[in-house]
Order: sequence, then structure tokens, then C-alpha cells
Amino acid sequence: MGIIAAIMVPHPPLIIPEVGRGEEKNIQHTIDAYEEAARRIGERKPDTIVLLSPHQTMYADYFHISPGERASGDFGAFRAGQVRLEAAYDTDFVELLCQFAEGEGLAAGTLGEREKRLDHGTMVPLSFINKFWTGYRLVRIGLSGLPLKEHYRLGQYIRQTAETLERKTMVIGSGDLSHRLKEDGPYGYQKEGPEYDRRIMEVMGKGDFLELLEFSEDFCQKAGECGHRSFTILAGALDGLRVKSERLSYEGPFGVGYGVCVYEAGEEDPSRRFLEQYEEKVRLRLREQREKEDAYVRLARETIECYVRTGCLPKPPGELPKELNERRAGVFVSIKKDGRLRGCIGTIQAVQASIAEEIRHNAVSACSQDPRFSPVRSEELERLSVSVDVLGDTERIASPAELDVKRYGVIVTRGYRRGLLLPNLEGVNTVEEQIAIAKQKAGIREDEEVELQRFEVVRHV
Repeated sequence: MGIIAAIMVPHPPLIIPEVGRGEEKNIQHTIDAYEEAARRIGERKPDTIVLLSPHQTMYADYFHISPGERASGDFGAFRAGQVRLEAAYDTDFVELLCQFAEGEGLAAGTLGEREKRLDHGTMVPLSFINKFWTGYRLVRIGLSGLPLKEHYRLGQYIRQTAETLERKTMVIGSGDLSHRLKEDGPYGYQKEGPEYDRRIMEVMGKGDFLELLEFSEDFCQKAGECGHRSFTILAGALDGLRVKSERLSYEGPFGVGYGVCVYEAGEEDPSRRFLEQYEEKVRLRLREQREKEDAYVRLARETIECYVRTGCLPKPPGELPKELNERRAGVFVSIKKDGRLRGCIGTIQAVQASIAEEIRHNAVSACSQDPRFSPVRSEELERLSVSVDVLGDTERIASPAELDVKRYGVIVTRGYRRGLLLPNLEGVNTVEEQIAIAKQKAGIREDEEVELQRFEVVRHV
């Protein structure tokens, strides 16, 4: 026993007739596919259903697993309070899953419950499933702000738990796709919206789960997706298993994408250990990057590695390019892990005697003193990428029209408050966004007037 199947489904409340009141007929293909997916679950009669919902309690750095014996909910928030559901939890499954996660250093557990009642991301799928099978116990899990690979790992521990308990288990990845498909949709239109839906339906339709881990956070955010992390946990639960995948439907008439796919789990298949493959690709990419890094980046990286391992600054290198020892400038050192910022500290103007010393001191600060992050640990070093920005002279400008988000960084000043944002950052596409983020960093309200300065950088990666 273990994971026998999984389904990927959306959760629009209007698909429930008492909520939709006729509107649900506009997504009849989704309803038909949902019915088919639920019927297949009924045929397999799972002991446990693990349901992954974006609308369950969510934390930035922790996966919340619902505690207790049971929970209930209704569609009162959608003017259909008469539609109620109740589910009994699989407490043994929850307890063992928490033990496996804790043992492997994954932040997941039953602490921090904010709302005991079932959310609509849970109730919509169960409304269909309960037509065909009610003899299951539920495990309800929320998502987190942790990287996608951590979601995939959680899926692996779900499979491990199911196999250890010999539970016939099915996984439901509840989540809508892009919310930005149409100008008149709930969140307007972004070109990334239709592109996300095309890509995700291709990936999930084929069961090619390696690519799930390679969607960038910036792309997902612009697309306004809802369920990507649910689908990634689902994929992790099927890691290393042969999978028969089938795409049942896709549509998005209201400006939100709805996709239904089903998966039947088979025998072990080492070629489908996608997390191992992904981490090997990351290692190769970092190795190639380090082979190409210049003296600026090498100095920053070696400083970080020495400081994290020993707590001391390394001795200055004996040989460095002349400009590193003879020039002075402001420098920012940025650290990323798995594509996410892990630390960034810099100086607007030169503080040290040379660029080399500026890099060394700011590298130490970036890995140990950025207040947004805990200090870098030695076990993280092999996964880090480092970049160095050397700032040019700053100049005052009269208006945002003199900025270019790709070419110039910006400094905003109001009284003693000052904020800086580097140019050409992923996810920052307009001057308005650039100024707004710089103001936020300085604690300046968006509607407050500021003095503007701009600067260019030479970026070393």
C-alpha cells in the first residue's frame, strides 16, 4: 500500500450549484472532468486522502498540517451556508508525517492553526468526491513561502508516511491556474497568465514533474497562479514512481484558468526521481558559473566561505587586478540560494580603502548581518551564487522620467530616510515599481515626495 493515485483540480466556489446559481454551466467541461476524476477516486476507495490547499493556513517558512480529530465548514462566505461538509482527520497519518518532516529538518507540523473550519480549497474537491466515496480520512495541508523544492520534499514524506502505515492513499492538488487571463477578469491581464496556463497544463498533462521545479518565482507571481505549490507537493508524493497521466480538461472563461488532470501510480521507476535530477542540474549550473566567475565575484565568494566556516576574515589574496586594489567605490554584494535572495548588503559610497576591501567587508555583512535573513550556514555554501555590483557616481535628477529601470539604480531621500534599489533586478520592470520598493525599504510612504538620485553599476556575476 501507499500512494495509489492523485488528481489536480481547481476550486472555484461557483462550480457548486447552490453558489453558481446557473453560472456553473459556463464551466461545464470542468464540471464533467471533475465528476470523472471523483468517480475514479470512488472506484479506488482510498483509506486516506491528502488534500493540499492554497487557502489553508499558510506561513512563509512553515507547512501547516491541520490538527485534531475532525473539522467542518460551509459555503456561507459565498451565500450558500446551507451547503455544509464535515471530514474526519487521519490522526495517525498526521502524527507520523510530522515526525518524518521533523527528522529531515523540514519545517512542517500542526502548530499555528488560525482557522479550524474547512476552507473552500478543501470543500470544493470534497463536494465532488463525497458523491462517490466517503469512507476515507482526511489529511489537510497548507502551502508555504518556502522554495518549490521544499514543497516537493514534503510530497516525498507524504509518500513515505503512506507506505509506512500501509495506507491506500490518494493525493489531491487543489489549485486554480492563472488569475490574469483577461482584462475583464478578477485581476486583469498579464501576458504571463496564458503562458503559465499553457506551460503548466503541458507539464501536468504529461506528468513531466521535473519542469515544475524550474518555474521561476517571478514568472509565477506575474501569472497570478494559485496552485503551483499544491501541484509540486503532489508531484513529490509520486516521486520515483511510474505514473500514468491524463489531462481531462482546461478552460478559463472567467479570466481564471481551471485544469483537471489525473494520475495513476505504478511501480518504482528510478528515472522519475525528479528532485535528484533537479539538484544535479543546479550543482552543474553553479559549477559552470564558478568556473566563469571573475576576480570580483571570486573574492566575495571566498570571503563568504571562509567567514561562514571559521568566523574570521580570510587573509587578503596576494594577487588581484590593479583596479581592485587601487580604486575606491561603493559596492553591493548579493547572495542567492536556489534562485532566491539570501542576503544583500552594500555601501552607496566607498567606506574602505579599496574596492577589494569594500567587497570583503560587504561580503561578510551580506552573509551574516542582513536583518532580513538568518546567517548563512556552512551546509548552504555549495548552493549559493554570488554577484557584486560596483556603483558609479550618483547624480540628482528632477523626475522619474530620467530613470531607466534596466540601466540606472535609484536612491530616494526624504529627510534622514534613504532607500536604494539596484538596477536590472528580476521582477522589477517599471520605474514606478523601482521607486516604490526603494521607498518601502526606507520606510517612506508611497504618497510622500522624495529627492531622487540615479547611478549606474557594473555587475559581476
